[in-house]
Amino acid sequence: MTTQNTRLGIWLMVVTTFIFALQDGLSRHLAGEYNAMMVVMVRYWFFAAFVMTVASRQAGGLRAAAASSMPWVQAFRGALLALEINVMVAGFVFLGLVESHAVFACYPLLIAALSGPVLGEHVGWRRWAAIAVGFVGVLIILQPDQGVFSPYAAIPLLAALMFALYGLLTRYVGRVDSAATSFFWTGTVGAVVATVIGIWFWQNMTPPDWGWMAMLCITGAMGHYTLIKCYEVAEASAVQPFAYLQLVFASAFGVFLFGETIRANVAFGAGLIVAAGLFTLWRARQKG
Repeated sequence: MTTQNTRLGIWLMVVTTFIFALQDGLSRHLAGEYNAMMVVMVRYWFFAAFVMTVASRQAGGLRAAAASSMPWVQAFRGALLALEINVMVAGFVFLGLVESHAVFACYPLLIAALSGPVLGEHVGWRRWAAIAVGFVGVLIILQPDQGVFSPYAAIPLLAALMFALYGLLTRYVGRVDSAATSFFWTGTVGAVVATVIGIWFWQNMTPPDWGWMAMLCITGAMGHYTLIKCYEVAEASAVQPFAYLQLVFASAFGVFLFGETIRANVAFGAGLIVAAGLFTLWRARQKG
């Protein structure tokens, strides 16, 4: 039986969000120099190797990890995440880290909104009100009168919708499959999908950029490892609010490393989204 340690879980979530933000910064740099789909493909190769290594060390090995009661749903959600990462990395290139993450922060609200039709969960009027407030925040970020609204603005919003659906499907298959099984399908199917897309866009990389790519792969594995450990030692409802720190860390990287700016409407809109998201998490915990 795993001992619950909420304080350790919170610190692990903080470390996880920092690692993922660093990973996003590396993705932004590499995708600015090379095709984003190739970058995602190489990243997934390492991720798949990591997943299979972890699975082989568990009881039953790879066969046990692959055993699923819902293989088609598992395959779909693995493919969906690979596609979502491609979309989000494209958002980093066209919009930058700050605005991409400000919009993407609405994904918990999308999960709350879609949990009814997808999972049959009840969403009360308070959470619907919070969802509405959060999407007002999205509109504030994308306000057309400032010349920000463009086809590129839809990229992180699409990524958020895809990631929300991925999260809901993960909860759905979690009713019958273990977390280890979901993790295995995420890495292996994702690597296949990323390769089918990215192999057509192969570009030779310079030795220094291969170093950055290696760091991207290592941070990806580290982030997933710390996230797994986080959920092992603490309840998800206790640590999930701290996942919003990824927005803070990613914005800091965007400002200090890539010369991005945080406009007032982006800061205010992101604040509304985070506040609404925290409220929905709190209401879900109260209902639970």
